[in-house]
Amino acid sequence: MKNNVFRSFRFEIVLYSLISLIYTLLSVAVVYVGVYLFFFREEGKTLSTASFTVLSVISGSAAIILFITYFLILTKKFVIYMGRIVEGINEISQGNFSHRVIIKNEDEFAIIADKLNEMADNINNIMENERKSENAKNELITSVAHDLRTPLTSIIGYLDLVSTKELSPETQVKYVEIAYNKSLRLENLIEDLFTYTKFDFGEVQPVMREVDLVKLINQLLDEFYPRFQDYKLEYSFQTSVEAAVINVDGDLLARALANLISNAITYGKSGRYISINLDKQEGCIVISIINYGDVIPEADLKKIFQKFYRVETSRSSETGGSGLGLAIADRIISIHGGTLVAKSDSNGTVFTVYLKN
Repeated sequence: MKNNVFRSFRFEIVLYSLISLIYTLLSVAVVYVGVYLFFFREEGKTLSTASFTVLSVISGSAAIILFITYFLILTKKFVIYMGRIVEGINEISQGNFSHRVIIKNEDEFAIIADKLNEMADNINNIMENERKSENAKNELITSVAHDLRTPLTSIIGYLDLVSTKELSPETQVKYVEIAYNKSLRLENLIEDLFTYTKFDFGEVQPVMREVDLVKLINQLLDEFYPRFQDYKLEYSFQTSVEAAVINVDGDLLARALANLISNAITYGKSGRYISINLDKQEGCIVISIINYGDVIPEADLKKIFQKFYRVETSRSSETGGSGLGLAIADRIISIHGGTLVAKSDSNGTVFTVYLKN
């Protein structure tokens, strides 16, 4: 807020002083003339020196009193405004950071009120960010504790059975295998947690180089072939181009696409089919990963890229992932200047990656 000299407090004080002086002179003149006419209205009668002195003293005293009275009346708004500013300071000092002082004019008091409101806004924003940070920290601790406890409980339980019960060799092998698989899940969770934390603190710096996305996806599908077989899933990869070479961090992008494929396998196995498409559009490459499992509700679809967010039905020991895979994929795509979009309806659940060519 700029201080206009003609609307400044100093200018207003001078102006009100002049107005008070004018009002005082007019008032004294009226009183002086009135007294003179009342006492000396007879023709030819003149003021004596003593009478003139007394009248001058009375007029001077009245002038001082009138000037002070007029000045106090005209400047009363400053006192009221200062009272509001003091009230605002008291409210903010007591923790009411939503309190605002009404800004009037453009004088120094308005600047004080504006800065006071700005300070309250800043403190309120800091407090809100602190609350959000605290909530996020609590959410992180709760989610990590839940996800670590579930596989750890299973591992301890199965290993306890193996070590304390007389079991057949086949049962022992089965329980050890279950404990091993739970350990792998725990390892994946910890790895995802470390990865996401690195993204959160900006510690991931992509190393850009030319990568053929057609070859990259084919390599990923070869790596996922055992999982496709385990879940008895069929899959296809269709592309309208023989090669799609762009400048990306191949390792990071492979991680993002692997997370999307893994998600499609985990939550789309009931549909028995996974479809991956790659097309070149004007200025970008579009990769679509489609599964035909359960439809994701619209309310969940809006939050699916948030860390630790999972559709409620996915929180099971069988399908529940770390809740970080899609969040990590979204971060990686964003780092490359692209976007990741999800859509789910009766025609399938589609995760579409848009990368600038």
